[in-house]
Amino acid sequence: MKRSSSKHQPQTKGNFVTILSIDGGGIRGLIPATILEYLESQLQELNGKDVKLADYFDIIAGTSTGGLVTAMLTAPNKDERAPNKDKRPLFAAKDIKPFYLEHGPKILPQKNLTAFGSIMRNLELAMGLRYDGKYLHKLIRGKLGETRLHETLTNVVIPTFDIKKMQPTIFSTYEARENPLMDARLSDICIGTSAAPTYLPAHYFKTQTEGKDGIIHHRDVFNLVDGAIAANNPALIATSEVTKRIYREDPDFYPIKTTDYRKILVISIGTGKAKPKPNHNAKTASKWGILGWLFSEGSSPIIDAFTDASDDMVDYHISVAFQALHSEEHYLRIQDDTLSGTESSVDIATIENMNKLVKRGETLLKKQVSRVNLKTGLFEPQETGGTNEETLKRFANLLSEEKSFRDSKSLHTNNTSY
Repeated sequence: MKRSSSKHQPQTKGNFVTILSIDGGGIRGLIPATILEYLESQLQELNGKDVKLADYFDIIAGTSTGGLVTAMLTAPNKDERAPNKDKRPLFAAKDIKPFYLEHGPKILPQKNLTAFGSIMRNLELAMGLRYDGKYLHKLIRGKLGETRLHETLTNVVIPTFDIKKMQPTIFSTYEARENPLMDARLSDICIGTSAAPTYLPAHYFKTQTEGKDGIIHHRDVFNLVDGAIAANNPALIATSEVTKRIYREDPDFYPIKTTDYRKILVISIGTGKAKPKPNHNAKTASKWGILGWLFSEGSSPIIDAFTDASDDMVDYHISVAFQALHSEEHYLRIQDDTLSGTESSVDIATIENMNKLVKRGETLLKKQVSRVNLKTGLFEPQETGGTNEETLKRFANLLSEEKSFRDSKSLHTNNTSY
């Protein structure tokens, strides 16, 4: 595998490190797609219709469906005849929602959703894979081609889980620059991070390095499943990546001398989760065996518990750090915890349900900003915090100011170098 030696851009030469994080959640990726479209539209109002999200974030992190969105927002459009530094992303944020609406029903083909059909869905899960993944794999490979991790237009972080090594494998643009064996094709990374157990097949691939003589010197093998097993909410991994770069004295992060969350801006977008089921309690759970924990009232309590707990603990950890340093205005978590019925499923890709999810995203923009209450641990609306829509506008202004500062600094550096 041969790699370009060009240094990745953009460098962090401003006042903040900016992070965008997108949760996993299958077809519920339509919710963050709707939020991201709004954020990009606000940036375009400030800086022109040609700007894209990748122009404003030092790191974009995504798990599972969020990993796919991350790749779409950061992969270069190689059809454009422009020098690498002027490449634009493969997708604008406004293109993500139509992508899901067009391809969702083919990636996740629906069968009978009657009561009997629901029973059959659970039996299929117990017996084997629900989807073969062939359409998804062909689609991803067609869109991303041979693009490799180091080629993304900004730094990305995408978690996966290696089922053979039994440990998380985190694909990071930073690591890809330092270790060629981690510089995998984006298509392989996306297929791996979205390989949800029982839904889509695990993904095997290998990377290798070649010398000038064409001889293979090193090889690595990956056996990947859904990144949600490691981190469905990748925001903490993204902030940890910053911490690691500071520790290694990466010049990209020279403004930050210590782990200072006051220098970090984070927007973390969830894919929604089901509101608590009234019949899920200790009395009923005490009677569950393996099948009860796997299938109960149209859901999988054990999977929901692990995923929701992981998401909430990430949010809690980051909230504690930001609030302790009086920087809570630099962290925004947008999540809907009131989904019910088919909306809470990760794979019901009917037109009706996908339109409901889009509506959920639109409604979520109008809701009050919520934040973890450090006393109760609950995610609660903030009476004085404004709506998510208003807060995203504020963040858009911060991001625009940061970009303008960096651009002016870069221009000054270039002018004085002659």
